[in-house]
Amino acid sequence: MTIPTADGDTRTAAGLPAQLRAEPTAPESPGASNSRLARAALLTAVLSAAGSILGLGRDQSLAHLFGAGSETDAFLVAWTVPEFASTLLIEDGLAFVLVPAFSAAIARRAHAAGTDPVRSLVSSSLPRFGLAFLAATVLLIAGAPFLVHVLAPGLSDPQLAVDCTRLTATCALTFGLTGYCSAALRAHGCYLPPAAIYVAYNIGIIATMLVCGTRFGVRSAAMGVAVGGCLMVAVQLPAFQRRLNTAKANVKLADEARGEPGGEIAAKARAVHLGLIAAVLTFALCKQSQVFIERFLASSLAAGSISHLNYAQKVAQLPMSFSLMLCTVTFPVVAQAVARGDIAAARARVERDLGLAACVVLVGAATIFACAPQIIQVLFQRGAFTAADTAATASVMRVYALGLLGHSLVGALVRSYFSAGRPTWYPVGAMAVGMAATAGVGARTVDLWGVRGIAGANAFGITLTAVLLLAAMDRRSVPVDISKVLAEMGKPLLAAAGATVAGLMAAASFTSPLAAGGAGCLAVAAVFVVLLWALRAQSLAPLVPVVRSATRRLRHAR
Repeated sequence: MTIPTADGDTRTAAGLPAQLRAEPTAPESPGASNSRLARAALLTAVLSAAGSILGLGRDQSLAHLFGAGSETDAFLVAWTVPEFASTLLIEDGLAFVLVPAFSAAIARRAHAAGTDPVRSLVSSSLPRFGLAFLAATVLLIAGAPFLVHVLAPGLSDPQLAVDCTRLTATCALTFGLTGYCSAALRAHGCYLPPAAIYVAYNIGIIATMLVCGTRFGVRSAAMGVAVGGCLMVAVQLPAFQRRLNTAKANVKLADEARGEPGGEIAAKARAVHLGLIAAVLTFALCKQSQVFIERFLASSLAAGSISHLNYAQKVAQLPMSFSLMLCTVTFPVVAQAVARGDIAAARARVERDLGLAACVVLVGAATIFACAPQIIQVLFQRGAFTAADTAATASVMRVYALGLLGHSLVGALVRSYFSAGRPTWYPVGAMAVGMAATAGVGARTVDLWGVRGIAGANAFGITLTAVLLLAAMDRRSVPVDISKVLAEMGKPLLAAAGATVAGLMAAASFTSPLAAGGAGCLAVAAVFVVLLWALRAQSLAPLVPVVRSATRRLRHAR
């Protein structure tokens, strides 16, 4: 399949005869651009928060109905498939390939006549991607016994895990189509349907568990994955079709005007595309392998260990998800700036995103570390989830919190590496080093500290990857000012340390878990903001347009 590159866009614009060139359009003013991105970020934040709340509801339902025993462990091994598919096909992998591709195709519309580049891209790529997704689904269903054995050789009930894996394998198709539609819509500046996908997904899982849980047991959760995946596609399909149907008609690319043979150009673009796909897939595989390593090591521990890791990780990753929302919104902006050759705009955007991402994830990490027992008790301790499960999960979650900044930085930085739509293997190497560190440290610490040792290895490995990615930004990616980024990042780090101490003290003042958790969260937030102000941090500057936009909307609503 042929995907236009940034270099191809430049040559197309320059090589067209004067009568075929589109009239230049006035660039969007910085204020209008920031306002538009603020509205998109606010919308994404609201729907992402709704999806995260429903995700907690999903995990609460799982804990309430099935606890943290061997059955839940079996399902969570199968849950590895949608976790990996989500990273590969929705959040990271496919987006890194398709957002720059659609951004380039949209840019080519202004210098084209005849067939619309976007429609041409969809017609050439979607059938091939669809066949690949379907083949992966069939392969996963057939290879489920082998996959379960590789992921968790010490599992007490492997057949249950195989059954669940075959049900969750459908996500290879549904998540792939979801990721394709999400990338296309975000490149067009349409954020509402992509932001709503996890709302639909979690509603599907929760409803299926509640309706079918009594009859099918934990298999109902795996059935819910299949139902939720279909809902994710359904939420985006109308908007995706509208974008195609309203595209410019009768636009024909003037390949001959560039003075290059069309077949040679297509072959060149295809090579770049395949190299990019290979780099992105390998990176996503290395990143998700950290979860494989955790489940593999935990499968030999006591029953419930995988469950404790899962519940702790799901709650701990919420701040990371929120911290990356702005990066998700601005990724097409960075890709388009790189395609135009406007490196200064791309650098400024990346530096702002890194500062805000660090700020959001660190206040979340401080809250999680200070209030971990209260958070887990309030969220999960009911039904089959016991006080012992709460204590084990909370201790693991505190260790996970130490690696949240690394997770957030990796998610933000890797978008910059792939924003040009060209293959680069440095992120793969950095992630492979982090994966090897996770495996090596985990193998040594699991016997000493059990699940906490596994979580600590995860934190160490991902932080090492973040350091490697940041260190090479000025040479291999968008050339940010690394010293400036580090200086600004040190301020929220100091603020988070002080806020954590304040949160621990506030939480210890109450016996009720709800009161203690609330007091701890408020103390963390208040102290964090005060310390940021005292340190004159610039990390919160990008939030000003969001707050102003929300304030205006509230005034209009009155």
